[in-house]
Amino acid sequence: MQSLVGLASGSPFVAVVAALETVIATVLLGVPLSAAPAVVGLVAFAVYTVDHVADAAADARSTPGRARIALRYGDQLMIAAALAYGLAVALSIAGGPLALGVALLPGALWIAYASDWLPNAGRALRSLAPEAGLGTGLRLPRLKEVPVLSSVVVAAGWAIAVTLLPLAFAGGPGSGAPTAGLSVFGAAPIEPVVAVAFAYFLLRSFVDTELPNVRDVEADAAAGVSTLPISLGVPRTRRVLYGVDLLTAATLAAATATGVLAPGIAAALGVGLAASLAVTALAGRVDDAGVLGVAPDCTYLVVAVALALVAA
Repeated sequence: MQSLVGLASGSPFVAVVAALETVIATVLLGVPLSAAPAVVGLVAFAVYTVDHVADAAADARSTPGRARIALRYGDQLMIAAALAYGLAVALSIAGGPLALGVALLPGALWIAYASDWLPNAGRALRSLAPEAGLGTGLRLPRLKEVPVLSSVVVAAGWAIAVTLLPLAFAGGPGSGAPTAGLSVFGAAPIEPVVAVAFAYFLLRSFVDTELPNVRDVEADAAAGVSTLPISLGVPRTRRVLYGVDLLTAATLAAATATGVLAPGIAAALGVGLAASLAVTALAGRVDDAGVLGVAPDCTYLVVAVALALVAA
């Protein structure tokens, strides 16, 4: 079991799930299947590979197998990540400027999320006027160290990529006609289904990001990273995530009632949401906390199967 969890916690599995999420978004948005899932999968592989290598020493406590691989093959993994991101960018060019911009967004957000640019900015601020005591005693944390905000940044980045890339490819060069959903960047109002898709993936991704933090409580505390489970405790975090999942359920219900979502698609998404609630219930109650780093992603496999049954 531990070997399976270790395999699934790696960036290749995350990449497969990210591609699958984009296929789900493609069905939800009603646009043709394109290279968007491949682009998102490659970007996810690159971003998470770099993250795992960069944080390998700190992750040794919570994910020792993954950290051991990252430490041993760090150079090779970084080369693979660079090649994957380069291929993703090359593929995204076919979707036009919007697709290229969206493909670059997760990488930019990872830099903002995990790098030391905020602490460095704080040090620069203090050095400008040390005699005035400007910023004395103030340490600006990395975004990764800020509870809730860090998860919102991650969730927003992936929700934007998963939702907008299929639309960008549908309206890109050689696709025939621009897609209505791209009106989000023009004067016309946002298509309701685009807003629903973005909200669904934003809320789901927030839960998916916070659940592994339950697994990482000891490692994050040792590294000085403050997360929701550290700030609120695991039981209260579990209740907060229940609330987020219920908000997702309310969004799907409202979209179905107003005719934005077809009942079959809403039901398939609802099955995945039920699986997410079941996974959230495991937080603090499962012996192998490593499961919490894998099980949230597996709920999208449930959605994919449900959508396939609906389409059959």
